[in-house]
Amino acid sequence: MTLVRVDTDRGVTTLTLDSPHNRNALSTPLMTELLDALAAAVADPAVRVVVLSHTGPVFCSGADLKETAAAYASGQVPVGMLGDVLAAVVECPKPVVARIGGPARAGGLGLVAAADIAICATEATFAFTEVRLGVIPAVISSTVLRRLSPRAAQALYLTGELFDGARAVEIGLATAAVGAEELDATVRSYCAALVRGAPGALAGTKELLTRAPLASVREDAAELGARSVGYFLSEEGREGVAAFREKRDPAWIPG
Repeated sequence: MTLVRVDTDRGVTTLTLDSPHNRNALSTPLMTELLDALAAAVADPAVRVVVLSHTGPVFCSGADLKETAAAYASGQVPVGMLGDVLAAVVECPKPVVARIGGPARAGGLGLVAAADIAICATEATFAFTEVRLGVIPAVISSTVLRRLSPRAAQALYLTGELFDGARAVEIGLATAAVGAEELDATVRSYCAALVRGAPGALAGTKELLTRAPLASVREDAAELGARSVGYFLSEEGREGVAAFREKRDPAWIPG
């Protein structure tokens, strides 16, 4: 079963997360396919712009908690691979546009932040839900903290509260928020503008824009990834994942 669909039209390659049965969760197979698709897009000179999109009502629900729970015995939880995915998006020499038509949670926000341009539906919701699962938003911080204002990051990281597309733009996570009926047209408009840029100049401009943090993205993601795995394997992390899957409150919530 293909989990990432690839479509190319007039220089724009759309990579569509196509795992709606688990809300496009970041499973190892999905991340592997996404890395391969990104590499192929980079290698193809006909590709000028990459769009990250999704099927189903959810953009990305974050880590695949079913796979995470099953992997506890081996100690190799799938979140460890997310750093490679985020770095690949940031390092892509071609502009990357994220099309967010629905909710994004946790690791999904790392993808949104890694993209050069992020267009979301105003009605889309976002949340850094990690603390409510007994873990921390470690790996995604390599891309997210470059976008968010410090006060917004503190409030949203620590509370795990929901916020909408307008708030995502206000705090720097998204480029623009539009009505759902305008989303595709807005993404096409940005892509049309991007393909007018010379490929070499676009790659050079991306390098200029990311020069300061670029070298540290992989290093930060690797270091933070190790910390994140530790939290997922902790007693709190195991309880948080179990509670989420069993649709109950975790044990740490006061009765």
